Amino acid sequence: MDLLIKNGTIITDKERFQADIAVENGKITCIGTNLSMKADKTVVATGKLVLPGAIDAHTHLAMPFGGTVSADSYLSGTRAAACGGVTTVFDYPIQRKGKGILETVEARKAICDPEACVDYAFHCCITDLNGGTLLDEFADAVAYGVTSFKCFLVYKKEGMMVDDATLVKVLLKAKETGAITNIHAENPDLIDMNIEKFLKEGKTSPWYHYLSRPEFVEAEADKRAIHWAKSVDAPLYLVHMADKEGLEAAIAAKQAGHEIYVETCPQYLEFTCDVYKREDGRNFVCSPPMKGQESKDALWAAIKAGTIDTVATDHCPFQSYEKDWGKDNFTKIPNGCAGVENLYSYMLSAANDGLISFNRAVELCSANPAKIFGCTQKGSLIPGKDADIVIYDPDKYVTISVRNMHSDYDHTIWEGKKIHGYPVQTYVRGKLVYDNGNFVGEPGYGQFVKREPKK
Repeated sequence: MDLLIKNGTIITDKERFQADIAVENGKITCIGTNLSMKADKTVVATGKLVLPGAIDAHTHLAMPFGGTVSADSYLSGTRAAACGGVTTVFDYPIQRKGKGILETVEARKAICDPEACVDYAFHCCITDLNGGTLLDEFADAVAYGVTSFKCFLVYKKEGMMVDDATLVKVLLKAKETGAITNIHAENPDLIDMNIEKFLKEGKTSPWYHYLSRPEFVEAEADKRAIHWAKSVDAPLYLVHMADKEGLEAAIAAKQAGHEIYVETCPQYLEFTCDVYKREDGRNFVCSPPMKGQESKDALWAAIKAGTIDTVATDHCPFQSYEKDWGKDNFTKIPNGCAGVENLYSYMLSAANDGLISFNRAVELCSANPAKIFGCTQKGSLIPGKDADIVIYDPDKYVTISVRNMHSDYDHTIWEGKKIHGYPVQTYVRGKLVYDNGNFVGEPGYGQFVKREPKK
C-alpha cells in the first residue's frame, strides 16, 4: 500500500463519517475503520476533514486577452490550484476562424503537458464554424475526451462572439454527440451602446464598467440562451452567473425539467458592484462584473437551496500594471481576477461558519462538476476512483494575501480576507503536491482528463 490516511472525518456530497482511506497506484483501494495494512506512508488525520479534491471547471491560464496574456501560466496556475485543494482544472482553448477543434486543443495540450501540476481538462470555445465544417469535428472531439464546448454572446470586436444561429447549431450538434454547451451570456449591443455613451460623457472610471454591463444586460442574454436550449431540448451550462433575473430564469427552466446547469463564482458571492467605486476598483474588473446586493443575496439563496450547481472561479488574473492601463479609461482594463487557489477554502469556510453544509461545499466544488462534465474518476472518495484527496483543518485560520498565495500575479482581490479552516495537504492521484503552506509537487505530473460523453 502506498498511502494510508487514518482517523479522518470523511466528507462526501452526501455523507460524513470517520474512517481510514488506503491508496495504491494512484487509486483509492479501500475505505474502512481501523485499517491495519502496511503502507509506505501513513498520515494521521485525527481532528481533520478528508475531502475529495476540488474541480475548478472554469479557468483561463496563459490566455491572450486585452493586449496581454493572463498572469498565470499552466505551471503557476496549477501550482496555485494544488495549494488550494483543487486537483483538477478546466481550461478554455479558443478555436479561431479556420482552425479545428482538436487542432486547437492539442496546441494548448502541448503547452500544458510539461507544466501541469494537477490534472486538467478542456472546454473548447467555438468562435467560427468554418462554413459548417467544424460541426463534423464534434464527434471526434468527444471521442478524444473533450465533451463540452463554449460559446460567447459577447466579445464581438475580439472575434469571439457567435450569433444566435451559430449558438443553436452548436447546441444541436453538442446534444447529438453527447456533449454540453457552455455559454457566456451578456448582450454585446447594449454594452457597446453604454460604453459609447459613457466615453462621450467623460465617464471613464471602473464604476462605469459595471454600469455598462448592469444586471439586465446579462439577464437578457441568459434568457435568450435558455430560450434556445429549451427550444431545441439541448443541455446548457451557464457560466459565471452573477445576476438575479437571469438566475431566476435558469431556475424556472430547471424546475420545468430542462437540462440547465448554473455556475457561479466566489467573487459574486463575496463582493458587490460597490468595489468599482474603490480606489483600486480597476483590479476587480471582470466580465460579467460584480452586481448589486440583491443579486448577491439571490445567488446565496440559490446556493443554499441547491439550485446553483457548481462554483468555479473564472480565474484570469492580470498584473497590476496591466490593470493600470485603464486607470483613466475602463475599456482598457484587462478583464479578469484571481481565484483558483481560493475556491475551495472560500466555500469550505462558508460551511465552517454555518452558511452551508460541508456536504454542499463538496457537491458544488467537486461532485457536481465531475458528474456534469463526465469526469468519471473524479469528484468522490470511492474505491476505484482517483486518489484526489484534501486533508482540511477546520480550526486553522488563514488571511489571504498575495504574499502567501502561489500564483505569479502581483495582487489579489482577496487580499485581507480571513478564511476559517484551510487545506493542509493535497494529494493528486495519491501523490502529495501541497503540504502545510508549501507546494511540493512537480510540473508535468498533471494528466489530461479524458471525459465521458452524456448517455
